[in-house]
Parts: sequence; C-alpha cells; structure tokens
Amino acid sequence: MSTRLEKVAIIGSGNWGSAIAKIVGTNTARHTDVFEPHVRQWVFEERVEGRNLTDIINEQHENVKYLKGIKLPSNVIAIPDVVAACQDATLVVFVVPHQFIHGICEKMRGHLGPNARAISLIKGLEITADGTRLFSEEISRILDIPCAALSGANIADEVAMEKFCESTIGCSDVDEDGVIFKKLFDTPYFRINVIQDHVGVQLCGALKNVVAVGAGFSDGLGHGSNTKAAIIRLGLMEMRKFGQTFFGESVQTETFFESCGAADLITTCNGGRNRKVAEAFVQTGKPIEQLEAELLNGQKLQGTLTAQEVNQFLKARNMEHEFPLFNTVYRIVYEGLSPEAITIDI
Repeated sequence: MSTRLEKVAIIGSGNWGSAIAKIVGTNTARHTDVFEPHVRQWVFEERVEGRNLTDIINEQHENVKYLKGIKLPSNVIAIPDVVAACQDATLVVFVVPHQFIHGICEKMRGHLGPNARAISLIKGLEITADGTRLFSEEISRILDIPCAALSGANIADEVAMEKFCESTIGCSDVDEDGVIFKKLFDTPYFRINVIQDHVGVQLCGALKNVVAVGAGFSDGLGHGSNTKAAIIRLGLMEMRKFGQTFFGESVQTETFFESCGAADLITTCNGGRNRKVAEAFVQTGKPIEQLEAELLNGQKLQGTLTAQEVNQFLKARNMEHEFPLFNTVYRIVYEGLSPEAITIDI
C-alpha cells in the first residue's frame, strides 16, 4: 500500500454531514500515519444571525444550524467553495442531497488528487421505467474514480451524541480501499463492517423507505406490533427479491442482514419521516403533499417517491404482481386504494 498520506474532503454539511465530520475529523487526527490532519468540508454558505455559517463553524467548531450543541473537531475546516474544498483530495466523502450530485461533481471534475477515491453516504438510487442508476455510479462516471457506499441504521443526532450503532460500507476493493475507509469511519460507538456488495448497500437504503410507508399505514390504522413485524418481514423479502431479480449475483443475500439492511429497515419502520407522514395520511385523510408541507417544512418524502419509481419500473416489465407490498403501498398513495389493503393485498 502507498505510504503517502490521504487528503480527505467532505462534500456536504447538513445534519448527517456534520455528524460524519465529527467522526472523520477525530479519526484523521487519530491515524496520522494514514491521513493528513486537516479535513476540508464544503459548506453551502448561509447567513445565520448575520454571520456566514462557515465563519461560525471555523471559529466555534459547531454547525449551529444543522447540528446545534455538538462540537466538531478543530481540524475540520469549513470552506464555502466546493472546488477549493476538494482540491487535490484523495478521499472524498459525499453527503449531499441526491439532486445536487450531478452539478457538484461537474464542478469538481479535474480538481482531485491522483488515485482519488470516493464514498457515497447518500441513501437511495434513481429508478425509472428504463432502469436504475446508483448514485455511486454517477459519481464514478463524472469524476472517473472508484466510489464505495456507506449506509446503515444511523440517525444523525444519535450518532453525533455517540450512541452506539453500526453501519455498512460496500466497497469493491475490500482489501485496500475498504481498510482505509474503515479507519476513516470506525469508532467505538460507530462500528463499521466492510463488504464488497456496494450495490446491495445502496439498494437497501432506497427500498426500505417504501416499506416504512407501509408500516406507517399500519400504525395509522391502529394495528399492533405483530402486524408491523409482518410488514417488515415481507418488505425485507421483497427488497431482497428486487435486488436479486434485477441486479443478479452482484447483490448478496447476506447484505440484507447487515446494518444497511434489516437494522436500517427496523429503525425506519419505527421512526422517521416516512412512517410519520404515512400514519398521518391514514388518520387525517389529508393528501401526502399537504402533510409533507405541514410536518416536514416542505421537504419531500423518499418513500412515496420511490414507491412511484419502483411501480413504473415494475409496470414496464409487467411484474407489479410479483411485489405485492411495494404495489399496495403505491396504490394506497396514488390510486386511492383503502389503507386497510396494507394487511389484505400483501
């Protein structure tokens, strides 16, 4: 392995990006034989109480807007220009909303260091009637570098407060890049397991949100723990079937029992925005769009959108009937099917 030190850049600085910056900053300072000590973090510049957010982070070592009350390591440097943040970086951590990936990568092209590698912490994938596209693939395509993926049952605030959890890294080069990524992220409270199946890691991160919508319908109807457990089990089976049907041997069954699979599914079905809005949908009868605005400050749900994308993908192949839970969630949200169907048609 190379003896040169890895130069780390974090692209993104929201709630999850800030929690990850705490981990990455701590580990780069700990492993000085592997990493350069300073971590550059691209922060989208905003004004907070009359000051630039980057200035506040660099002076107070705290992202007061997105992770208030949590101190960041002093070696994490907030930079408002994405090109300056990624210049000559050899390890790039992507943790931005997926809709911005393409534009950000285009700006970064040609500015990374030699032998650069990336890792995507962006949950989900793009699904259309024509096919699927992993966000790691988009990063690799534009920047012409390998890209791994990290996903797990990781609620950002809990990670930032150092409450124990696990996460999964999918990396095709387990023996070299996988070892380096584990050193970058693994802590006593954030336990990392590295596997080769980067496709399955990302697939789980997208499809679990559809199942969580189904779990929310169940909660809204007042069904108990047994019903939710059944929905989770059936959802896990459909997630695995989707992966192995459309991605073949590149998706491993074992991946679904990693933190990115079963653990993240359980967490999402017991909390989170998808479950919350689906429950309110049943209880109030209000449209999903109205509930998004009322409960999520206008943010969009991943689960309902992914349910629609999955339905279009399956319909183009005449295979909706082979995924009854996914299909039922779609029909309840978009076709007016009674929420009671969540325990009848699956």
